[in-house]
Amino acid sequence: MASSNSLLSEDQFLCPICLDVFTRPVSTPCGHNFCMSCITTYWTNNPVCQCPICKETFERRPDLKVNTFISGLASQFMSLQVAEAHVFSSGQQQAVPCCGGVVWCDVCTDIKEQAVKSCLECLTSYCNVHLEPHHRASGLKRHTLVEPLASLEDRICKVHTRLLILFCRNDSVLLCDVCVSSRHLNHDVIPVRRAYTETKALLGEAEAKLAQMIQERLQKVRAMKESVKQSKTENNDVIANSVQDLMVLVSEIQKSQAELVAVMEEKQKAAEDQANGFISSMEREITELQRTMMKLEELKQTKDEICFLQSFPNTSLLPHTMDLSTFSFNRHVEIHDVRKSLSKSLSQLQTLLTKVNTDIKRFSDSIFVSNDATLRYMQQYEVDVVLDPDTAHPLLILSDDRKQVRYSMGSGLWGTKMLNPKMFTEHLAVLGQRGFSSRKLYFEVFVGEKTEWCLGMATASVQRRGTLRRHSHSRLWAIWFLEDKFETFSSPNVPVYLGKVERVGVFVDYDGGQISFYDIQTTTLIYSYTECLFTEELFPYFNPCDNEYGSNLEPMIIVPVSCRE
Repeated sequence: MASSNSLLSEDQFLCPICLDVFTRPVSTPCGHNFCMSCITTYWTNNPVCQCPICKETFERRPDLKVNTFISGLASQFMSLQVAEAHVFSSGQQQAVPCCGGVVWCDVCTDIKEQAVKSCLECLTSYCNVHLEPHHRASGLKRHTLVEPLASLEDRICKVHTRLLILFCRNDSVLLCDVCVSSRHLNHDVIPVRRAYTETKALLGEAEAKLAQMIQERLQKVRAMKESVKQSKTENNDVIANSVQDLMVLVSEIQKSQAELVAVMEEKQKAAEDQANGFISSMEREITELQRTMMKLEELKQTKDEICFLQSFPNTSLLPHTMDLSTFSFNRHVEIHDVRKSLSKSLSQLQTLLTKVNTDIKRFSDSIFVSNDATLRYMQQYEVDVVLDPDTAHPLLILSDDRKQVRYSMGSGLWGTKMLNPKMFTEHLAVLGQRGFSSRKLYFEVFVGEKTEWCLGMATASVQRRGTLRRHSHSRLWAIWFLEDKFETFSSPNVPVYLGKVERVGVFVDYDGGQISFYDIQTTTLIYSYTECLFTEELFPYFNPCDNEYGSNLEPMIIVPVSCRE
């Protein structure tokens, strides 16, 4: 083998362009040899077709064919290299016990040796013996060697064959250093280790949120069971008392008695069925949340950064769950209403018999939980909201009590206001003075006959310089009214509610991840953001907009719940 090497010099088989052993070698008319792809690329990127070595120029690009003789010699040379390495390693191989975390040599056949280096160009891991050509052959010396890596192909960029060492926050993908300069130049790119640390921190937040959601649902189930039990007792009391009163009446009252019992029992059954359905849903959700928590715990234990990031789910960490605030068990409220109405009716039986029958029918036709009751529930969390003048766009005017904001057409205001970092410079917006990072809150805004406005909640980090783009990551949860329809700020041109409103109620359940908007006059839900994961303080957001859709100079007014325009 040694004598063969004296006849075949390594330099004779290296391409002058790529400095590696020939791949599909071709010969130019001037007698020099190159890889087919290397010389073709060279001529494509140069205006003159000439030899890279002797600079001889060719009027027409030569029609090159693979030099089978040189190709055969190159293959023979590579075979000799492998053979020498095999002879060199014979007698030195020994079994290495298999243990976790060990990377094995990809070249060893009979007895696997532990790898000492991995080559990013060869995509191969080598033991000391099979790594030797990389230390000796000048072409292989230029390869990039790193510490042994398991699943090497998964850690290498498929496009540039370089180690994945960076992470793009914009696209949530792993990158090599070449990817950054080609397609991610202006993106937010961080090292893999930092991405691993930050993403793992998200697991902790999600885990805490899951624990909280489980506890909330357990409490909701317990409260629901107790409420069902209480309502059943009260329901039985109403039936018994009403039957006792109605038994003393004439045959007309006996008919009312039968109707009352039927309606009350039907309503109770419907209430229990709905409550049982809700309880079953909650118990399924609890199971799913616990299963998700176990999966997150397993993922959290992953030590391998790349495997962790590749296994990290692209979708939301939290499973889809019901909005707890949209369901409540108010059966006892109905029961008390029935009892009050019947007591009054029975005391004036002769004159109120018709009203008794009317009331029973009304109870039968009424919805389980009225919108009025829902709105009254939310209004108990009213907070005092005042506007922050430091955040107001220069073309906005605030009232002295900072409860009103309106748009001014006077462009001269730009010259009279000092710009500060908190101020919106393009969106005609202003934030509330106070931020909220927990509990529930509610406030109402009078918009009157305005033709356009935007109202909602925003984080302190919401963009204030330049255009605030309308997408799901804008850090703004708002509704936008345009003439006769509503859109969400995050989804332009997608109507979510039709018609005009004069007064809007805004309800926020920070811990429950919900922001809802109500038409106060009709007690109708306009839109609700649900299953949000808030990580910053939320501030009330007001945008009275300009006159694009007609005269729109009227103010947006923060009004107390007790006030009615």
